[in-house]
Amino acid sequence: MAADCAAQGAVPGGFVFYTNYGSNKAQAIAANPRVSLLFPWNEIDRQVIATGTAEKITVAESAAYFMSRPRGSQIAAWASRQSRPVSARAMLEKQVQVLRDKFGSGEIPVPDFWGGYRIVPERIEFWQGGEHRLHDRFLYSRDGDGWSIEQLQP
Repeated sequence: MAADCAAQGAVPGGFVFYTNYGSNKAQAIAANPRVSLLFPWNEIDRQVIATGTAEKITVAESAAYFMSRPRGSQIAAWASRQSRPVSARAMLEKQVQVLRDKFGSGEIPVPDFWGGYRIVPERIEFWQGGEHRLHDRFLYSRDGDGWSIEQLQP
């Protein structure tokens, strides 16, 4: 997933993130819900790759997360047409100010063009770099209600 999404992280049933439903990422998911997530930890020579299917979460789940976000982040969700060009940053900042004025000190509603996705993993690979490229790789694959595990060659 691209860095332009708000992330909640690993939750029961998968990985959840939030985005503008008009973003490039959301459009790609609408065309093909099969996705991969990559979590690199380059400093310690490790990474995790999860592959699975993306599905929208409920409006209630999205609203609960939206209401937990700082007020500035709520306004930014309204102001940004994520992934779309902007002629100048000043235009975006002006839109933020318009929305601050509009919402005042009241509650900010959840935009209907914003919400969450849950990635339901089918495979999760844990990778740890090894000397002379003899990496350790372990693949967990969904197997009914559980998971099978196999060690992979580097």
